[in-house]
Amino acid sequence: MKVCELFTSVQGESTYSGLPCAFVRLAGCNLRCAYCDTQYAYEGGVEMAVGDIVDRVKAAGVRLVEVTGGEPLLQGETGSLVFSLIEGGHKVLVETNGSRSVKDIDGRAVIILDVKTPGSGMSGEMDLSNFEHMKPADEIKFVICDRVDYDWSKKLMQDYKLKGRCTILFSAATGKLTPRELAEWVLEDSLDVRLNIQIQKYIFGPDVRGV
Repeated sequence: MKVCELFTSVQGESTYSGLPCAFVRLAGCNLRCAYCDTQYAYEGGVEMAVGDIVDRVKAAGVRLVEVTGGEPLLQGETGSLVFSLIEGGHKVLVETNGSRSVKDIDGRAVIILDVKTPGSGMSGEMDLSNFEHMKPADEIKFVICDRVDYDWSKKLMQDYKLKGRCTILFSAATGKLTPRELAEWVLEDSLDVRLNIQIQKYIFGPDVRGV
């Protein structure tokens, strides 16, 4: 597998925010989102065997693991990696950009599905059939750039009846929308979503890698 980086930090997003977490960032991505903050993972990476990755994660000494990218589902061995980590006693989060099917990922893993809004420039690349495979433990994340994105996301939630299917996260795109603005819109609409803040950027700074 091509690995961009392995590191341990505080989980910065999702309902697992604040927990110590080992991150496996795989290299390669098929999308080019306008707000991407991990462009360094687009290409390159170091070749590692699944067993070696699992050993490195085990040595980190934390139970929670996130497999992310780039786009982790581009690599054929990602399913095997997720299975091996779970069998090793880890709680595994798989964060995916939503353009590849999640149906074959081990059902014990937590899928964090990043829905691409119009502001990302990549909304047409989404595999919306992924909504059918969401479990109650999974999470769907909308990164909101502006009011157009916000209204589009609300409509998508309604059209696909996402409310109650799993946790819905709304996140403000850094540099495009403030968390306060997004929070005000959510409160005005009494929208049943969780405001998602990238706390690692507040703790370590917005441009620091490996956190």
